[in-house]
Amino acid sequence: MIIFNSLMASLHHLAAFTLTACLVYEFIAFRRSLTAGEVRRIQRVDLWYGISAGVLLVAGLLRVFYFEKGASFYSANPMFWIKMTLFTVVGLLSIYPTIRYIRWGTVSESATFEVPEEEHNRIRWMLNLEIVGLALILFAAPAMARAIGMN
Repeated sequence: MIIFNSLMASLHHLAAFTLTACLVYEFIAFRRSLTAGEVRRIQRVDLWYGISAGVLLVAGLLRVFYFEKGASFYSANPMFWIKMTLFTVVGLLSIYPTIRYIRWGTVSESATFEVPEEEHNRIRWMLNLEIVGLALILFAAPAMARAIGMN
């Protein structure tokens, strides 16, 4: 059982690091003026962002219910609920940028794609909030593991 705990923890952490890398890439790469290659890379990275979020959620829930400290520990842990709430908020914030990236479709190789100013500002704001939410999750995770906030 210890090996499964370790493998599940590794999968959970790998997904978390992948999600973080994808979000940071989007944050850095997103600009008003993008080449066709940059648009495709952002679209691909955003797909991996979503996949890693799904893997992270499934691995995390498996850890809660079948591995680690058990569901009773997590359900009574306020930091767990803070972390889950933040994860949900970050996920909801990511919907708008993802929809916009998909709607951009394919951009002609010879064209430069200009993101409309209002859309750019809204996506930039969402990415900023996602980064803040992710940072807060990174503070909540070790507090949760150490039972901080529990009686």
